[in-house]
Amino acid sequence: MTLSYIALIHKEAGSDFGVSFPDFPGCISAGGTLEEARAMAEEALALHIEGMLEDDLELPAPSSLDAIMAAPENRDGVAILVPAPPGSARAVRVNITLPEDLLSAIDRHAANSGLSRSGFLASAAKQALRKAG
Repeated sequence: MTLSYIALIHKEAGSDFGVSFPDFPGCISAGGTLEEARAMAEEALALHIEGMLEDDLELPAPSSLDAIMAAPENRDGVAILVPAPPGSARAVRVNITLPEDLLSAIDRHAANSGLSRSGFLASAAKQALRKAG
């Protein structure tokens, strides 16, 4: 059985669609369109869960819609269900060598995006592989 978590989509005039996961504070994403926001939400959740598993953290049980919508800060969001990645593959530690300036740029970008270094590199690799077909 695949777990699904509730994500909240927010939209303000002149901005992209923002996505947050009440069960995973700090797991956020966005997209220019609703479909893009939904796709990016799946990727953000997968990367967040991957990072938690890598850190040997326990995944929370999915909250109910009633519990999430009871919080006043969540009431302006539109709830969607986002499936957790099936099987949540175990992360494998690797050792790579990168130029120091590139690593600093990666860390800054990852932090600004709410990702870990590993999460950012995994996301970039997945995007490159999708483009490669």
